[in-house]
Amino acid sequence: MAKYEVIISTSVQKYLDKLPDKLSDKLESSMITLEENPRPHGCEKMSGKDAYRIRVGDYRIIYTIKDKILLVTVIDAGHRREVYRK
Repeated sequence: MAKYEVIISTSVQKYLDKLPDKLSDKLESSMITLEENPRPHGCEKMSGKDAYRIRVGDYRIIYTIKDKILLVTVIDAGHRREVYRK
């Protein structure tokens, strides 16, 4: 299976920079695993959006997938009580 390219938006990167290193590393490693499988076990298609989400503890990573060009774009990340309110 071909690898997908994972692009992390600048707003997500700024958010990760503000988090403690341990948590930031955990979220980034989860984003990087999307290269191998953009639809891992436990991911869900979001209703009303052309996006998916994965859970990492109390945090959520929201991303889009473009299968034709093998591209995953991380569009949002945050704590579960905040990420859906944006």
